[in-house]
Amino acid sequence: MKTNRLFSIILMTLCCMGGVFASCSTEDHEDILSKWTWDGNEDTTTVNTKPRYIWIDAAANFPRFANSKENIEEDLTKVKNAGFTDIIVDVRPTMGDVLFKSSHCPEVTKLDYWTDGGEYKFYERTATWDYLQAFIDIAHKLGLKVTASMNTFVGGNLYAYGLGEQGLVFRDATKKDWVTTLSTSNGPVNEMDLTSTDPSDANFYGTKFLNPVNTEVQDYIISIITDLAQYDVDGICLDRCRFDNLTSDVSDYTQQKFKEYLGVSDLDFFNDVIKPGTTTTSENTGTKYFKDWIAFRAKTICDFVKRASDAVHAVNKNIEFSTYVGAWYSSYSPESGVNWASSSYDASSAYSWANSDYKKYSYLSSLDRIFLGCYAGTDAIYGDGEWTMQGFAKQGKTLINGEVPFIGGPDVGNATGFTNGGQSDAVTKSVDAIINVADGYFVFDMCHVREYNYWDALKTGIDNYLKTVSIK
Repeated sequence: MKTNRLFSIILMTLCCMGGVFASCSTEDHEDILSKWTWDGNEDTTTVNTKPRYIWIDAAANFPRFANSKENIEEDLTKVKNAGFTDIIVDVRPTMGDVLFKSSHCPEVTKLDYWTDGGEYKFYERTATWDYLQAFIDIAHKLGLKVTASMNTFVGGNLYAYGLGEQGLVFRDATKKDWVTTLSTSNGPVNEMDLTSTDPSDANFYGTKFLNPVNTEVQDYIISIITDLAQYDVDGICLDRCRFDNLTSDVSDYTQQKFKEYLGVSDLDFFNDVIKPGTTTTSENTGTKYFKDWIAFRAKTICDFVKRASDAVHAVNKNIEFSTYVGAWYSSYSPESGVNWASSSYDASSAYSWANSDYKKYSYLSSLDRIFLGCYAGTDAIYGDGEWTMQGFAKQGKTLINGEVPFIGGPDVGNATGFTNGGQSDAVTKSVDAIINVADGYFVFDMCHVREYNYWDALKTGIDNYLKTVSIK
């Protein structure tokens, strides 16, 4: 597709904006077997079917679920009847507090949302019952598995349009050093010093990312993950387990760690490593240590994921540990510091940003499965290579090379063509395009499914898939 780069930028921008565009407001992030029917109540666990997940973003669904177990049960019943096997419930939104009991982090009391009347405001949680436990109890009663997802290297939100701020890094000024420092054209800037609340401003960094290199940050996140692992969940998934973007982190702390990685005592960082203001790999050619920098960042995330996996499995070895990543490997991997390909894949043979060491920092060996966001538009469902749903899944299958199961899925609310609803046919086709290539399917997000009433569209796609399994 001709708009590859533009769409990549839009997606990464949405990731940075955090909860603002997680809202389902319109201002916001071949049925050849149709004669066969499935009523959603049959037991499919006894046949070899691929899992089907629905994602439940915290902020986007907060007004619906924060104070109502009845609404949770109503919607999870629809999930079950549509043919899903699993839910992924977000319990650490981008502001960094949690929706479960933790001895290291306070619980969320309010999140941002758009009212039906178009007003942007906070929704208050007044209920005292355990949010995550309610999902676990209701889902398990319905025969659904539960994966708890948490945004990882985030510490607070500066909300758009002057709504306010919340999160650890706004409560505790001493944690500013934990926040990532960006390499801008004007020099290094800590994200806490970027105070614009206008989403159209290039300097709007609503979600304040933490520096993954910082060992204190890592220890803090591991403590939260360990608390989460105490719950009777079937899986834990780390979202935003990455660097904010290619410009981060360039703090003095990280520069020193990079020198130790290289084994050099002195270098001119912004001439020898990464040029000021670099936002894409193509803008940073010719520097002496750039490929080493890309490898160092991948090693940082790889090592952390190993720590997180060990922490989870030390509590409960039966919890399936996973991460979410964007399936656009060519840019997501170097810009986010995440090598989600198999260690057998040599990225240096295909990409100018990788060196021969890069493949050593695959983190797949620490995972039980991985979720790939196959976030293409309604006109890019079938195809090959990046920027079609099916192509993302095909590339994922090649790069992962069977090392772990991978679950692919579309964004049916923010991607091109999906933003105004009315795309039931595309939703149905997304199931076919992805699940027959991947090891499972997920859909992001429940708020879009509910708002645009895609339950039947998803059920049709899942029914069609289940019929092929029955035939086999």
